Amino acid sequence: MHVIKAEATAQPRGRMPLVEALRVLRDWRENQIVVTTMGAAREWPKLSSHPLDFHYIPSAMGEAPLLALGLALAQPEREVVCLNGDGCMLMNLGALVTIAASGATNFTLIVLDNGLYEVTGGQQTAASIARADFARMAAAAGIGSVRAYGDADAWRCEAGEALTLPGPRFIALGVEPVGSNYHLSAPGPMAERLAAFRQALGD
Repeated sequence: MHVIKAEATAQPRGRMPLVEALRVLRDWRENQIVVTTMGAAREWPKLSSHPLDFHYIPSAMGEAPLLALGLALAQPEREVVCLNGDGCMLMNLGALVTIAASGATNFTLIVLDNGLYEVTGGQQTAASIARADFARMAAAAGIGSVRAYGDADAWRCEAGEALTLPGPRFIALGVEPVGSNYHLSAPGPMAERLAAFRQALGD
């Protein structure tokens, strides 16, 4: 197991603006598949309109990481990044073990941790109250490459390394809530988006 920077696998201290955290990923991204859900699905389209972006917003939270993992296993020649919320991660902690067991070297799960169920109205998560540490959970689940950041400068400086460590990878980013600007608009009919995404995967 590749445990990278043990001191960096602790809960991220501090929080960075969500858009700033995503800009770092946008600037690094080339032709990777990016799957987003909830808050990330609201902000990422403002930064990226890549054909390999897929915004997954089901009524059941917690499913995006395994959807993205399936893409990584089906498309081993492509890198896949999933942008998940901390509330969504709580809904499916078992996904961490599945990701570790998959051995998908081309998969990265990023958890954007603001301590809230933001899209549903800003309720505080139990993880925030309990001071749960998602990065240590990921490491305990068997994911070897784990990082955590709460500072934008550190994330920007180390993102290129963190995103190319032996996969599967887990990155926890402490981000600030967006306040009253949490409304999430529907991204359009799922059938049409799936058809466009399948075409992009085939190109």
